[in-house]
Amino acid sequence: MKIPLEAIRNFCVIAHIDHGKSTLADRFLELTGTVSKREMKNQLLDQMDLERERGITIKLQPVHMRYRAKDSREYFLNLIDTPGHVDFSYEVSRTLAAVEGAILLVDASQGIEAQTLSHLYLALEQDLEIIPVINKIDLPNADVAKVSADLVKLLGVEPNDIIPVSAKTGKNVDLILERVIKTIPAPRQAKSDSPCSLIFDSIYDEYRGVVAYIRLFAGEIKAGDKIRFLQTGREAEVLEVGIFKPTLEKRDFLNAGQIGYIVTSLKEVSQCHVGDTIVRAALPYPEPLPGYKKVKPMVFAGLYSKDGAEYSKLREAVEKLKLNDAAFVFEPENFPALGFGFRAGFLGLLHLEIVQERLQREYGIDLVVMAPTVAYRVKKRYLAEMISVRSPQELPEPAEIESIEEPWLKLDIVSPSAYIGPILKLIQSSHGEYKVMEYLDPERVVVHSQVPLASVILDFYDRLKSATRGYASMNYEFFDYRPADLIKLDILVAGEVVEPLTTIVRESEAYAQGRLAVENLKKVLPKQLFEVKIQAAISGKIIAASRLAPLRKDVTAKLYGGDVTRKRKLLDKQKKGKKRMKETGRVDIPPGAFLSLLRRK
Repeated sequence: MKIPLEAIRNFCVIAHIDHGKSTLADRFLELTGTVSKREMKNQLLDQMDLERERGITIKLQPVHMRYRAKDSREYFLNLIDTPGHVDFSYEVSRTLAAVEGAILLVDASQGIEAQTLSHLYLALEQDLEIIPVINKIDLPNADVAKVSADLVKLLGVEPNDIIPVSAKTGKNVDLILERVIKTIPAPRQAKSDSPCSLIFDSIYDEYRGVVAYIRLFAGEIKAGDKIRFLQTGREAEVLEVGIFKPTLEKRDFLNAGQIGYIVTSLKEVSQCHVGDTIVRAALPYPEPLPGYKKVKPMVFAGLYSKDGAEYSKLREAVEKLKLNDAAFVFEPENFPALGFGFRAGFLGLLHLEIVQERLQREYGIDLVVMAPTVAYRVKKRYLAEMISVRSPQELPEPAEIESIEEPWLKLDIVSPSAYIGPILKLIQSSHGEYKVMEYLDPERVVVHSQVPLASVILDFYDRLKSATRGYASMNYEFFDYRPADLIKLDILVAGEVVEPLTTIVRESEAYAQGRLAVENLKKVLPKQLFEVKIQAAISGKIIAASRLAPLRKDVTAKLYGGDVTRKRKLLDKQKKGKKRMKETGRVDIPPGAFLSLLRRK
């Protein structure tokens, strides 16, 4: 059945983390009869076990719904549920390019948060129609009047334009769908009938290959069509097309304005890029659709399998994971202590943590993750060239370096005004710069600042929650590179430099970081039969050191009386053996040692 454009509405739900997006989506599915009561369960659109356990949305998820409105007409609604955490904001940006409107969801008890503002600005840049909704009005501490006043000030809307709902009980949810039909425009009629669609996500099917999630902007597409991917120039045959219910449901064809999927028959994941344009191979090619800004990873870490023989399994897993995670990048690297692995790039620590868990759960890989670092820019003294350094091992010798620049972030913190003092102190201790303060109301404030990325990725969020008793939220984006006094801190175990433990630190903090690294390593390294030196060094100069006492075996335990010289002979032999082992012995570094450097006092 061909669906007329005027009956289609494409929209998404955007909000801060834990404001009820997935619960609201559940009510939409019930209200429209898309899912039967027997099949219904909480967070239905969160398909991954990891999403259900953590209570957060990680991947965007589309669903097709049919709804008969109060005007007795039937409408076809395409909803895309989006993540709320800052590390997955690229999922939101991809969604916004495939829809005409967005529901802005705000918690009635928590109010406007950092990611609320961030996602709203992304939607306004795309010129989308915004529907403001206040959720959780059934909570005892809900303050609908106050949050409504904040939204009126933020969006410039009338109070009557804001819909108060309870996604948990379903109260007023039908009003949202009626507003979607009334205010969100239908897809625009394309100038050309030549099929043209945008890839906004994709998954890999073991048996059918790459499945692309698309928004069709013009023409029709059906099974058997020959298609071309404009970015790569690759051609393929469409094996199947369909819609999301929310599982994949086959259709005879898709027409303009629809959101659906294409089974592409591609077996190489690198041939299907998110943001690419798909066209009909035999027809004249239209101009490529506006894609997405290429996402730049902000945090880098080494990924290795504990069993070196599983390298090929790890390589296959990261290639498949890359398919539906546009921000995840990787390249091969090798360390003698760990074997072959990958230097991988992420948007933040939560992104790294999710990728780590997915590799372990979905692909059964016993993973070792090295300490994360950021990408620095280094200007070499003699060649006058600027190089990118993503790991300490790539940092040139000090004599070759003219200057080093580190990435800085624009950091926005939304918090009760009572915690302004601790927040400013935290920014200062993180080598950041406070810029300006903006009051949302007399009790809530947005603190705008600029902070080095290296100070944010490890434990800034934890320290912010501690300083504000959990009330603050934050959002950040890359701002610029700035000069920094940085040096490489080497860690030596038994006289040998352990390259995976090498880090880049501020020169003013080198001694303290070196001492902390040595003490942390001393706690996690297993004792040997010989004394082990643990040292921190800069350019070969030892700045901190400790010793791991040897295991003491009682070699005289079997002696009962007799000449004392026999006992002395055995002890002397043991002493010589320990000395020889100290000179030639090697220490195996356990996986926990690589994460010990992240612990700060």
